[in-house]
Order: sequence, then structure tokens, then C-alpha cells
Amino acid sequence: MPKDILSAIERATKNEVKGSRARYAMDIVCENIKLAKEKSQPVCQDTGSILFFVKTPKGFDQHEFEEAARWAVAEATTKGFLRQNSVDSLTGKNTGNNLGPGNPYFHFEQTSPPLEKGGKGGFEIRLILKGGGCENCGAQYSLPNKGLDAERDIDGVKRCILDAVLQAQGKGCGPGILGVCIGGDRATSYMHSKEQLFRTLDDKNSNPTLAKLESEIMEASNKLDIGPMGFGGATTLLGCKIGALNRVPASFFVSISYMCWADRRQGVELDKDGKIGKWMY
Repeated sequence: MPKDILSAIERATKNEVKGSRARYAMDIVCENIKLAKEKSQPVCQDTGSILFFVKTPKGFDQHEFEEAARWAVAEATTKGFLRQNSVDSLTGKNTGNNLGPGNPYFHFEQTSPPLEKGGKGGFEIRLILKGGGCENCGAQYSLPNKGLDAERDIDGVKRCILDAVLQAQGKGCGPGILGVCIGGDRATSYMHSKEQLFRTLDDKNSNPTLAKLESEIMEASNKLDIGPMGFGGATTLLGCKIGALNRVPASFFVSISYMCWADRRQGVELDKDGKIGKWMY
């Protein structure tokens, strides 16, 4: 569990009224985190989809990295740090080691300078574990949307995001964290929304329009009295991070990736020899 998420959960717990169902839910979350750390066990029985996002310099062997990552995933599954979570979609058979088509998922992005020119390397490896419950709460909207009275503007985007929050209430193990993408095509929009979940909760958007929208979504959502696990209360969301991609004129998608309170993400920066230079969270 990243430090910024732990701090946000601690603050959220104190904001709930003592003796309320919301406070009871948050106290259980805190106890769960404590026990998982003490026993070195998963914080949730659903260890989720395993998503790697890797930035590498030119000349990096992606296949070698994938082989090493798959070995690590299988080893972590054997040791019980990951649940056996990869199921054949046609037969329903569990592979038993979290490996299979699309498991784990890899997204590579090339950076500079290249290895052969003596650069520092520029390795950045990030991992997110996204549980199935929160993944089921993800949503994608196409604007205009008559049902929400939402047009192709910021107000329309806001209506879509708040509707996703309403639809997720009581599901997805709230309080949640939203990763949002405005624009793109259907696939890239969803992927970019997931990438927003790597931002720390205190990260302020460099785009003033998006920064304002993030703040408005947080304020409006936490006034809905949905609260932790849908029990009511002051904390419906712990964070909302929004990005934007260009789109074709005919399409206007708004994609929302919902993350549960257990925002299990980690990342490292590596030098060209593969040594860890910095933990990102």
C-alpha cells in the first residue's frame, strides 16, 4: 500500500463519525491493512489483474523483461502473495500460476537516451494490482448522452463521472479512487484512465481546467453521502485524477477506471545496470 493512500485512509477514518457504519467500515479497513503488513499477506483476497507499465530506453530487451516478470508473478503466486487469478475465458480453467494470454499485461513505452550511447538508461517500471470488484465498476460514456443530458463539454464530462460514482455506490470496495480519460478511442481512452491511477493523491494536474474538474468531482462526490462501502458518510472518494487525449471529430468518449481503497501500486526507477535507484511510492 503506497504511503499517500495510507495517509488518505487515516484522514478519511478520522472524518467519519464515531459509532457510525462509515466509521466502522473504515476501522475494519485500517485493521485489515495492519494485519496484512504484520503477517506479510495480501491486503485483499482478490489480488487483481497484474498490469505492468514500463518505460525503457532504446535497445532494451522487452522479451527478456517479460520473461523475468512472468517468472516473478508465478513465484509470488506459489508463495501466496498473489491469488491464483488467471482463468481461461473459454473453458473456465484456472492456470494456477497467474499466467496466460493477457496475464500479466505489459505496456511498453520507449524513452531516451538509448543504451548504446551511454545514457543513464531511463528505466521506469510501474506495477498496479487492480481487483475485479473495482474493475467491474469501470464505465465508458459517449457524448452527447441524452439520458444524462450531457453535451460535448466539461459539464457533460462532469455529469458522466458523477453518474459513474452513483452507479458504483455500495460496490467496488469504496471509498474509491477514479482514473479518468477524456477523449481518445475506446481502447486508448480506457488505458489512459488506468494510467491516471499511478498519480499520487497530492499530485495537482498541470492543466488548470482538469485541475478544477478534479477538485469539483471530489467535492461533489463526497457530498453524496454514499460513503465507505456505500454505508453513508463523508468519504465516497479518496481521489480523482483526470487526463485527456485528442479524439476524432465523430467520437467523444469519457472513460472512468474505478479503483478500490486498496490502490496497490508500486514503481521503481532503475539504472542501466538494472539496480534500483528510487522507489516511486
